[in-house]
Amino acid sequence: MARLETLLEKANKLPLLPGVYIMLDAQNEVIYVGKAKKLKNRVSSYFHGEHLPKVAAMVEKVEDFNVIVANSEFEALVLENSLIKRHKPHYNILLKDDKGYPFIRVDVKSEYPAMSLSNRAGKDGARYFGPYGGRGQTKDIIRTVSKALLLPDCSRKFPRDIGKERPCLHYHMGSCAGWCLKDSSAEDYRSRMRQALLILDGKSGQLLESLRQQMEQAAEELRFERAAELRDRLRAVEGLTNKQRVLSTAFADTDAVGFCRGAKSCFTVLHFVDGDLAGKDAEMMEEPLEEDGEAVSGLVRQYYYDGARSSWPKTILLPCEVEDREELERLFSEAAGRRVYLETPKRGERMRLIESAALNAREEVQRRTTAAQRRSKTLEWLQKALELENVPRRIEAFDISNLGDTGIVAAMTVHVDGRPLRRDYRKFRIRDLEIRDDYASMYQAVHRRFQHYMDGDEKFAPLPDLLLIDGGETHAATAQRAARELGLELPIFGMVKDDRHRTRALVAPDGREIGISGNQAVFALVGSIQEETHRSAIEYQRSLRRESYGSALDKIPGIGPKRRTELIRSFKSVKAIREATPEQLSRVVPKNTAQAVYDYFHGGENRGGEDENEPCASLPETPEAEN
Repeated sequence: MARLETLLEKANKLPLLPGVYIMLDAQNEVIYVGKAKKLKNRVSSYFHGEHLPKVAAMVEKVEDFNVIVANSEFEALVLENSLIKRHKPHYNILLKDDKGYPFIRVDVKSEYPAMSLSNRAGKDGARYFGPYGGRGQTKDIIRTVSKALLLPDCSRKFPRDIGKERPCLHYHMGSCAGWCLKDSSAEDYRSRMRQALLILDGKSGQLLESLRQQMEQAAEELRFERAAELRDRLRAVEGLTNKQRVLSTAFADTDAVGFCRGAKSCFTVLHFVDGDLAGKDAEMMEEPLEEDGEAVSGLVRQYYYDGARSSWPKTILLPCEVEDREELERLFSEAAGRRVYLETPKRGERMRLIESAALNAREEVQRRTTAAQRRSKTLEWLQKALELENVPRRIEAFDISNLGDTGIVAAMTVHVDGRPLRRDYRKFRIRDLEIRDDYASMYQAVHRRFQHYMDGDEKFAPLPDLLLIDGGETHAATAQRAARELGLELPIFGMVKDDRHRTRALVAPDGREIGISGNQAVFALVGSIQEETHRSAIEYQRSLRRESYGSALDKIPGIGPKRRTELIRSFKSVKAIREATPEQLSRVVPKNTAQAVYDYFHGGENRGGEDENEPCASLPETPEAEN
């Protein structure tokens, strides 16, 4: 505690100026670097109040910090980026490598030039083509060009491996000319590589004309094998024309960025050329300390700026607003030597590109994490949203179901670690209410649940970490009153539905509303809990209704469980069965049984009258064990 007080005192003396702060651990190692518009406000926030687990873990290790005051927010951004790149702090969000736009590298000075993938264009005398939309696409281009010109696409090195081993499968499949054979020609190899350079340069037409002339000349000289070889190569190069736009693309004109938090987080970039998807990059990482806007800012900075690219997209679409958008635009534009736009679209075609990037990020998280990991992270988010002291591992939920003014029941469901625990579900028949009253019903059900606990009933232990009530502010306040009267203080929230009966928010007993639609995982969890609780209440009432049906029909000779079920399924209520004619009844049960049913209800005395109007109105008594 003294450590935090000392650090807070130091932070409160910082100026209200932009700059960079550097968190240090006990070994004086840099563990986190951040930037701030106002250093005093940002740094002091770390040393008081509650934080998410990962932020709290970082703060626990901070023994000291340094700051560097900057002349502007732009200068602070550049400085932060430089320090993160230099120190690679443990708690900063970091990409594993500079993926970005890859290039094809050809070492033209070599005796046997080869095509390879490179993350950046160097100044080493080699030829660089691109950058292209993604690493997978770039590898496909190398394979396609190699196959068309029968160039090697294997791991052998030339001239080192010539004549040392038998040709590989590529040679036997006819996709390589066998440059590892002893009689292979280095000059022929370099000639074909020059043809590959023409393709990569977007000059396929020039290459096709040259190949056509060579083929015709070979045919005139009666060198038919040579002519056939050139014909096959000509056809292979012609087959590349449909892909020529991709091969000659210098860079994607629009990038869409996606970001998804989960048990792991994912950063995704989709590369679009003239509106068509040309490539994709995705990287998984631990959940960042920063909020989404700050995290996305740091990721795009590493992805684009640290990649030292020679070419940039015209527009980068971001999934959320970032505070330093103008500074990032300036940084990227200066690096590109032309204007690079950063946009956060809200509608239209560009919004659909962002949605596609977000979908790809979610799918990556879904694919690379387990269901248990995703549920655990969802509960952590719920804890943060509701400002709970503990992660809500055990969640109980209540819903009321009734038929008119009588037959009122309540259901309690239990979810542990985000999954339903059906053996702990409980059901309540609401007693002593003359008219329908949802609030009184909720009060009774919740009070009885916790009274069982206070009485030591093991079936009602343990207490929930979170209590959810189907309804609004008043329902939540009613449940809270029932718990407090027994001396229990629990986090209780109502589940509020929208016009389409979907859970849109949680509401506290004091009326404070917490929106959850912005977090898809939390939205889905709470919605599933509400639906499951509603289903449980409805199913309980239906089961009691079936008991009520049975209490009347079981007295009729010839009616057993099977025929009773058939009658109920066909006529829906005892009243409808009573009003049916023998002919109508005989469509469901045998004629003699149908006549017995009819006679029972019309035999002079209305023995079924008690069930005529409200088949569920008089619920049969059952032991208190049903709570």
